Amino acid sequence: MLIGIKPCISAELLSALYRMGHGDEIVLADAFFCGDALNPRVIRADGILRLINLDSYVDAPVTMMQPSAGDVLDPEAELRYRQVIDRYWPDTPPIARMERFAFYERAKKAFAVVMTGETVKYGNIILKKGVPPVSD
Repeated sequence: MLIGIKPCISAELLSALYRMGHGDEIVLADAFFCGDALNPRVIRADGILRLINLDSYVDAPVTMMQPSAGDVLDPEAELRYRQVIDRYWPDTPPIARMERFAFYERAKKAFAVVMTGETVKYGNIILKKGVPPVSD
């Protein structure tokens, strides 16, 4: 275990976050997401928004899946994500929505898929990493 790093942040997740570059995307997937079928790099963990910054050079650095016809979204899922985003990156634009199969195609190209264990339907989110702020 490392000092200052929560145990839910695995060495595998830290390694993936370290290797990500500006514009790379990471998918935070719910427990039902077909991560292994879509992307060769699947990690099980949660709690990463305090470790990376979101891309401020794009219109939508955060994207969630739209519900399929006839399905209803649980607004609490987006609200919980938004609360965490606002805690660490309060100037982030509103969360964009993407059709389910387009989301899957984008997940195939993501740097990694992180399986969070979230059980709410449509609890998947894509984060686009930004350039870290300059520190003195």
